[in-house]
Amino acid sequence: MPNTVREPAISVGGLTKSYGRGDQLIEAVKGIDLSVEAGQTYGFLGPNGAGKSTTIEMLCTIRNPTSGSARVAGYDVVEERDEVRRRIGLVFQQQTLDQQLTAQQNLRFHADLYGLARGDADRRIDEVLDMVALSDRRGDEVQKFSGGMKRRLEIARGLVHSPQVLFLDEPTIGLDPQTRRAIWDYLHDLRRRTEITVFVTTHYMDEAEHCDRIAIMDNGEIVVEDTPEALKSSVGTDRIALRTDDDELTIGRLRERLGIEAAMHEGQVTLAVAEGAQVVPRLFTELDTVIQSVTVTRPSLDDVFMAYTGRTIRDSEGPQSMAAVFAGRR
Repeated sequence: MPNTVREPAISVGGLTKSYGRGDQLIEAVKGIDLSVEAGQTYGFLGPNGAGKSTTIEMLCTIRNPTSGSARVAGYDVVEERDEVRRRIGLVFQQQTLDQQLTAQQNLRFHADLYGLARGDADRRIDEVLDMVALSDRRGDEVQKFSGGMKRRLEIARGLVHSPQVLFLDEPTIGLDPQTRRAIWDYLHDLRRRTEITVFVTTHYMDEAEHCDRIAIMDNGEIVVEDTPEALKSSVGTDRIALRTDDDELTIGRLRERLGIEAAMHEGQVTLAVAEGAQVVPRLFTELDTVIQSVTVTRPSLDDVFMAYTGRTIRDSEGPQSMAAVFAGRR
C-alpha cells in the first residue's frame, strides 16, 4: 500500500536564536522543537518578549537560526529559502500596507511580486477581497480604512498567491474585541474553504481557544504543547481570586491554617484548588481577615500558563520583560 502519511507543514528541531556575545548575549529562542500538521490552526502563545516573533521570523526566512533546523512546506528555511517563500503567506505584527494605494492596488503589487499571471491575479484578487468582505471597497485608498479593515486586507494580501502555510504574527493586536472576533471569523471561514495551515502568534489567551493545538512559549522555551482542552484538563483545579484588606496576612493564613499556597496575581490573592466552591466557605470562617470579594473560575488557558510558568501572562508583560531589554525585537 502507498504511504499516505503527510509531511508536517512545519517541522522544527533544536531551533535557537541568539544576539550579541559574551556578557551581552541574549538567547531569544532556546532550542525549541515542534511539529505542525498540514491543515491545522496552530497557536503560539506567550507574553511579549517570549521569543514568538523571533521564531516566526526564522520560519519565514527573515532571520537565520543560530543553530537547529526548520522545514516549512517541506523545505529547509536556510538551504531552500526561496522555495519556502513561494509557499508561505505572512501577516506582520506591524501594518505594512501602502496607505496611498487602493485595496486592489496593494493586492496587485503583491501578486506581481509573486509572478502571478494577469488572469490568475485578477481571479485571486476577486476571491480574497470577497473572502474578507472588502469587495465593495476595492477602489478605496487604504488610508480611509479602519484598523480592522486594514487587518483584513493584510490577511487577504497574504493569501493572494495561494500559500500552503499562512503565518500571522499577533494579527489582532491593538484591535477592539468586536474586530478581534471578526478577524477570527474570517480565519475560520478560510479554514472551511481551503486546506491551508495557519500558524498564529498571540498573547491573547482567549484566542487560543480557536486553535487545534497550541504551544506556550516563555523566556525563549516551549514549556508545554497540546490541544486547548487537554491543557486545561491537565491543570485540574479551580482558581480562586480574593480581594482582602490585608493580602500578605491572608496568604500567610492560607498556608498555616488551610495548607494552601497562594500568591499575588493581577492585584489579587490567587490560589488553585480542587472543588473551589467547597473551599470558599472555609475562607470566611478560618482566615480572620476581611474578604472584600471572591471569584471562582474553572480552569482556563490563563490558568494553564500560570500552572506551567508560575505567573499569569499579564504579570509577564511588565517593564522587566525581555521586550524592554530587547528594545522591541522579539
